[in-house]
Amino acid sequence: MVSMLYAKKTSKLNEAKIIAALSSHYGERAAKRGKAWFRLMKESYGLNEAEKLTNVNNFFNLLHFVDDSKLWGVSNYWATPLEFLGVNGGDCEDFAIAKYFTLLELGIPDKKMRITMVKAVTLDQYHMVVAYYETPASVPLILDNIDGKITPATKRKDLIPVYSFNGKQLWLNKKKGQGVLAGKSQRLKRWTDLNQRMGVSNLKQPKLSME
Repeated sequence: MVSMLYAKKTSKLNEAKIIAALSSHYGERAAKRGKAWFRLMKESYGLNEAEKLTNVNNFFNLLHFVDDSKLWGVSNYWATPLEFLGVNGGDCEDFAIAKYFTLLELGIPDKKMRITMVKAVTLDQYHMVVAYYETPASVPLILDNIDGKITPATKRKDLIPVYSFNGKQLWLNKKKGQGVLAGKSQRLKRWTDLNQRMGVSNLKQPKLSME
């Protein structure tokens, strides 16, 4: 399921409502980040897909990386894009989720994108990125917060794909390609929970201030 807040390019986000919610929940600096996000999207709607990828990747990579346990007080919390913007930081899942939903809003088809869980060899830990497939047979381009340069998956020897998903499907990855279809993405509890929390009515308060 993809939240109706982001599902269709014709379903414009309510900018005034979102900015007001960011301000009331997280403060004026959060509202400014929200305004910058909307400005990014307005400036990117008419660009080609490669330019949209670059703009969105660069924008969110300006936010701070912080562990969930420090920021939210829980071991693994998938923040919504509004929470991520609101608190000015998050972990790798939050970077990937915010990029994915923003690219959806900019008109990149869901079928061209996957949020991908990988093993980051250098860090020796699990990590999450966005993979963009120009065509179904293409080697995907990787949008990452560790390495800010968008590169083909074949050049990311430091990343070993584990599984990937988008708004509809879940894949188990055996190589840096399409992977093996493993059912609906709703099988992922955190993904389903995330989609249910989309919008301005369920914004979580952090345990740590990143301002």
